[in-house]
Amino acid sequence: MNRWKSVVVHAGLLAGLLLSIFPFYWLAVMATRTTSEIYSFPPRLWFGGELGANISRVMASIDFWGAFFNTLFVASAVTVLVLFFDSLAGVTFAKFRFPGSQWLFIVLLATMMAPSQLSLVPSFVIMAEFGWVGSFKALIIPGMVNAFGIFWIRQYAQESIPDELLDAGRIDGCGFFRLYWNVSLPILRPALSFLGAFTFIGVWNDYLWPLIVLTDSSKFTLQVALASLNGIYQTDYSMVIAGTLMAVIPLIVLFLFVSRQFISDIAAGAVKN
Repeated sequence: MNRWKSVVVHAGLLAGLLLSIFPFYWLAVMATRTTSEIYSFPPRLWFGGELGANISRVMASIDFWGAFFNTLFVASAVTVLVLFFDSLAGVTFAKFRFPGSQWLFIVLLATMMAPSQLSLVPSFVIMAEFGWVGSFKALIIPGMVNAFGIFWIRQYAQESIPDELLDAGRIDGCGFFRLYWNVSLPILRPALSFLGAFTFIGVWNDYLWPLIVLTDSSKFTLQVALASLNGIYQTDYSMVIAGTLMAVIPLIVLFLFVSRQFISDIAAGAVKN
């Protein structure tokens, strides 16, 4: 009975895996076809020979590598800042008490309930007052802290960082920042791996805010540049899909690396416990 149960579970997991992978496979297949072949019926489920031509048209239509490195810079900067500030605030909320901390955390949670679109106009006005419209600062500075990251780190820190360890650090003369840097951060590595990947992918895929705040085409991020491939009257979907595939590949590589790191950190923590 247990054997059949195991077979059913593994079959279900395999089916879920195939369903999850198929959209990426289908994206890769369409990137190797022409637009007319994409619309053909029955659909062609194997790779074609037009990938090189489609990529060449992408490169000729937009500054792909310029937009790629713009996006890489912005996403990396935002991710590093989020990891630092969110972990600092999350550990503070989880393990340190100060007047008004509970009410402040409730206000923080309340901000998560408001749709992000509501802040677009006020944020743009603030960026205009600072003179940051059209610059990378308008993408990096507003995104360097987010409520979800603070909440995530707080929940993880509450369960994983023993109070006795912090007390031992205080006895040894550690101040607040050293307790954070030398004691808390090594324990938070799995949570930081997830938060880093989550933040990087979110910034990499962000389209609306860069579209609003960027004015110079040389500073366009990848999603904004790819959107310009859509024609007014006719769209070469094979070219658009090829550009999309090129933009997705770095995220797949990042996911594979971070998921492996996340699992190894979890396993290392389990062994230590």
